[in-house]
This record gives sequence, structure tokens and C-alpha cells, in this order.
Amino acid sequence: MSRWVPSLLTLTNLFFGLIAIALSENGRVGAASILILSGMLIDAFDGRVARFLKAESEFGRQLDSLADVVTFGVAPMAVLYSLCLRNLGIFGALVGLIFPACGILRLARFHVENGPRRYFIGLPITAAGGVSAALALCYNLLPEPSVFLPVCVLLLSFLMVSHVRYPNFKRISFPQSALIGIPLLALGVYLVVRYGHSFAGSLVVLAFLIYLVFGAARALRKQRFDKEESLDEKSLPPSNVNP
Repeated sequence: MSRWVPSLLTLTNLFFGLIAIALSENGRVGAASILILSGMLIDAFDGRVARFLKAESEFGRQLDSLADVVTFGVAPMAVLYSLCLRNLGIFGALVGLIFPACGILRLARFHVENGPRRYFIGLPITAAGGVSAALALCYNLLPEPSVFLPVCVLLLSFLMVSHVRYPNFKRISFPQSALIGIPLLALGVYLVVRYGHSFAGSLVVLAFLIYLVFGAARALRKQRFDKEESLDEKSLPPSNVNP
């Protein structure tokens, strides 16, 4: 029975995504965004629980990817399309299609990567979908949202298929991760109830922004280091070796 627990968690994540899509079609973007962010927490635990219960399987990995595409690829764009992208005509539709397409490419690359995954190559679709949902929550606080949101979506799409390295927090195993996740969930619920969607969404965006900047800054630093190292090698005088 325990081997089905991770799959049940993954299916819950999938159901959250499907419900979020339905809610966004009815204009309930706040509730839809909260479901997407809740799906993030579930997605953070299903793999850890599978490893903890020794219930990892190829079926579970494929199911997790399908759930990720729905909850963090399609659902966030359904929310943003209902919110503002639909008013941008064909351009808005293209933006809404590019995002899940890049997410699928990101997941496909993830599955063919070999070796230990100490970091993610490219922004995980979970994080990209979470940022999109959080932006929808604080929509009223954004400057020129009809311009700002499409630009953010295209940037997130690019980061998903980029080679920028991001920290892999999935290395924190269960049940230690629960000691972090459960208090964060309680804090999130409190902030939504106490201060409303916009304030809570702003804090989530800030947290993701730190994550995004960390990955980009690390990539720029590595590129600069490699360039300086290459210049140093070229500046070295040729060695005179007598045969």
C-alpha cells in the first residue's frame, strides 16, 4: 500500500492543476493561483516520500512529469490568459503557448541528463509556474501588467531552456524537508488570510526573484571566471622545450 502514496500525492498535484484551469476559465484567478502554489508544495514532497518509502519507479517519474506540465505549464498560462493575455490577441496566445512548450522541453532534457543532479540546468518548470501564479496574485500591484506580465513569461520561458544552473533543494530528504515545508505552508495560509492575496503573492515573487537572480549571477560569475582564465593562458609566454 505504501508504494501508492507518492503516486497519490502526484495525482493530487495534477488535480490541483486541472481545478486551477477550470477556475481560471470562470475568472477565479486568485483561487486558481493558490492551487498552483499549493501544488508546488506537494510536488516538493512526492519524490522525497517515494525515496523515503523506497517506492521510486519509472511510472512515478513519468506521472510526475505529466502532472508538472499540467499544474506548472498549462494552468499558470490559463490563469494569465484569463487575466490579461487574451486582450493581446494573437501575441497573447503565442506567449501562452511558448511557456508550456519550453516547460516540456525543460522536462525532456531533465529526463535524459545523466549523473548526480547537484543543481538544475535551466529554471525548473515548478519554479517558473510558481512565479507566474504569484504574479497573478499581485496583479494589481504590477506596473503596466499588460506589458510586464508577457515580458516576464517570455523571460521565464527562456530561463527554462537555458543552461543557467539553479540550486537543487530536492537533495534535502524527507522527513527533514517536512520540517521546512509545513511551517512555510502555515505561514502562507496565515499571510493570505491576514493580508490578502496581493501581499502574499508579493512575498512569493520576492522569494522566487532571489532564486532567479542567484542562478543568473552564478552563471555570469562563472562565464567571467572562464574568460579571465582563458586570457591568462593566452598571456603566458610559450615554453622553450629543447628536444
